[in-house]
Amino acid sequence: MSEENQENKQEVKEQEKQDENAELTKTEQELEETVDRLKRVMAEFENYKKRNTKEREQLYNSLLADIIASFLPVLDNLEKAVTAKTEDENMKQGIELVVKQIQDIFAKFGVETIETVGKPFDPEVHEAVSSVQDETLGEKIIKEEFRKGYKIGSKVIRHSMVIVAN
Repeated sequence: MSEENQENKQEVKEQEKQDENAELTKTEQELEETVDRLKRVMAEFENYKKRNTKEREQLYNSLLADIIASFLPVLDNLEKAVTAKTEDENMKQGIELVVKQIQDIFAKFGVETIETVGKPFDPEVHEAVSSVQDETLGEKIIKEEFRKGYKIGSKVIRHSMVIVAN
């Protein structure tokens, strides 16, 4: 009986060992699944942060463009006032200083003037209001600018109004 008892004990130990191995394997699989899910959640969160940052920047640029666009007619009128004939030089200098301040503020926020005269016509940034024949200029070259255009980065705030040659 002692031999039989020992065999039973041995079988019980082997069974316990198999059960422990099965439990360990199951726990390892659960751990791997949990680690995999954690990695996926972390990747999704990183993508969310990047997407959120990009959307915030786009919203900021859009709002900034709207605000700048509302100041453009004021700048246009001040620039016209500078070119108007006047005998009061102090007033003219004061207006020039205001124009310079506005241009400096625009530059601080990344607002750029769209280049026009002598450049090729680009419908993405220019608006043609007229076409003229001019043999001194090439095909679709801008001859004159009616109204300045502005952009922030690649976003156009206001198209330049231009006269295109040929």
